Amino acid sequence: MPDYVRFQSAVPNRRGTFPGVFALADGLRLSGMLSDEEGEWMDAANARASESYADPRSVDPECYDRVLNPGARAWFLASATDLLAFTADYLALLDRHDVPWQELRTRTPGRIVYADDVQVIATPHTIDDWPFR
Repeated sequence: MPDYVRFQSAVPNRRGTFPGVFALADGLRLSGMLSDEEGEWMDAANARASESYADPRSVDPECYDRVLNPGARAWFLASATDLLAFTADYLALLDRHDVPWQELRTRTPGRIVYADDVQVIATPHTIDDWPFR
């Protein structure tokens, strides 16, 4: 069974969800908090990501559907070392702006609704998934 890694906000947003690392970086940009240099870096990094990794929504537009897959979120495979190294620069950006984030690790990310070579999209476990009754 593979291990999975997720980087997310340390606090929930207004909808009660925990945005992932890329959403947090986008939030900095949308809030006008990035310098011109950081914005240029992010444009280039996002372009590299688009060239290197599939956007799950382009493969399965319903993977993040709030009705079909409530709470769906991305988890990276721990074996995807290139993607994890790539993500480190985004985490450094968050650190420079004092955006609190946390790293989660698990072997059971939930019900997997999308998977590729480097990531899965999974809905969180529910009480029905709990082994003890």
